[in-house]
Amino acid sequence: MIKTYKEQYRPQFHFSPEEKWLNDPNGMVFFNDEYHLFYQHHPFGTTWGPMHWGHTVSKDLIHWEHLPIALYPDELGAIFSGSAVVDWENTTGFFEKDQPGLVAIYTSAGTYPDSDRPLQQQSLAYSKDNGRTWVKFEGNPVLSDVNITDYRDPKVFWHEETNKWVMVLATGQTITIYTSLNLKEWEFASEFGHTAGSHDGVWECPDLFKLPVDGGQEKWVMIVSIGDNGQSAEGSRTQYFIGQFDGTTFVNDHDDSTILWLDYGRDNYAGVSWSDIQDGRRIYLGWMSNWRYANQVPTEVWRSAMTLPRELSLAATEAGVRLFQKPVAEVSRIRKETESYPKMSVESGNGVSIPLTHSLMEITIEFEKESSSQYGLIIRHSEEEKTVIGYNAAEEKLFVDRTLSGEHSFSTSFPAVQEAPLKLDDQRLKLQLFLDTSSIEVFGNNGEAAITSLLFPSESAQELVLFSNEGTTNVLKVNVTELDSIWSK
Repeated sequence: MIKTYKEQYRPQFHFSPEEKWLNDPNGMVFFNDEYHLFYQHHPFGTTWGPMHWGHTVSKDLIHWEHLPIALYPDELGAIFSGSAVVDWENTTGFFEKDQPGLVAIYTSAGTYPDSDRPLQQQSLAYSKDNGRTWVKFEGNPVLSDVNITDYRDPKVFWHEETNKWVMVLATGQTITIYTSLNLKEWEFASEFGHTAGSHDGVWECPDLFKLPVDGGQEKWVMIVSIGDNGQSAEGSRTQYFIGQFDGTTFVNDHDDSTILWLDYGRDNYAGVSWSDIQDGRRIYLGWMSNWRYANQVPTEVWRSAMTLPRELSLAATEAGVRLFQKPVAEVSRIRKETESYPKMSVESGNGVSIPLTHSLMEITIEFEKESSSQYGLIIRHSEEEKTVIGYNAAEEKLFVDRTLSGEHSFSTSFPAVQEAPLKLDDQRLKLQLFLDTSSIEVFGNNGEAAITSLLFPSESAQELVLFSNEGTTNVLKVNVTELDSIWSK
């Protein structure tokens, strides 16, 4: 089948591969005015297989140029997830004097000799031509531990205070931290997480970085994804920890029982942040799917996409310091015309209908609680299909209900009501929604809560209905903005 970027369910402003399989974002690095995104890629089918590193670049984080596969499997195994950095000071010796280059640090996923037992080791590759071609280090692997089966997904960064490279590595149910002077030789530093946070599945795809709290004191954030163990209702998902890091040890600010979820939707997994961004932003990207049904979603030609890139920040809330996220400012490049609607009151049982004329859109809406116990908006795709985004005032929860949003016969886990705890801000709820052909991303109260969800409606959205149950709700603002396809040019 010829790829057209117009296939049914093909995302129009989220990155997806030209064809075949995509999962975890890898090697995300900014260098020479380009954002590099590598990703787990199986070029021979639309289901999971021996992994390669696919490759794409962008000047603006929104429009992407597909490039040839960067890393192929070799004698050490498939190319699993990892990261990339700019070796500014040539600590590796891979580059010419005063000519920094890119170094990829990834997991080689093979088996023990004369055995089918998994063997995961960390390897290097480097590029002298802006990531267009790669040379694998002849000394690979650079890090192994035969005692740990799940030993993968290295995220590496330069720690200024100690003048060392730091690696955070997923090691079963913990994160192990290593340090290095040259990316080739690594020393054990510490281990985190034996009893902290959620252990519902294997720990994967860690990240570690610092952010100011409300622009002031800095804290360190550790992101950890959790694989699907088949037991929890949510499947695979991502948690985070806030604490201190001195170059060797991460100390959690919270007690071990505290679990902080990065996204309360079913479809944001394995996300990490870009390295070497020079403007001070910390920008995150996730795989928009879930291992519970990733192999079964009803797409052809290609499978899976990424979330919108999101800028992360820390802010103090009533519950403590929390991670906030918002789509990057560059999303303005695909905004077209905006239709604005006046303030209104919505009465119980008397919804307000707004016709929708675009299939791709951003919706911003602000509610003010009056007497209603539940309120929100319904996106009607057809007479039978709808997606409900609402707020339960009694439980203080934002929710996205996709039980009737379209095709879901491929998995009993797919129809779901996804909920995020969220307190009103002075009795107000601000929502920012991004609706693509087969997904919705919902940000509540300036990104304090996020819900990312796949949808597979048979038709594009036809109508927006504002509703209020058991009382009145004031709607202070409604803006509907048409979005352009990133493939339209």
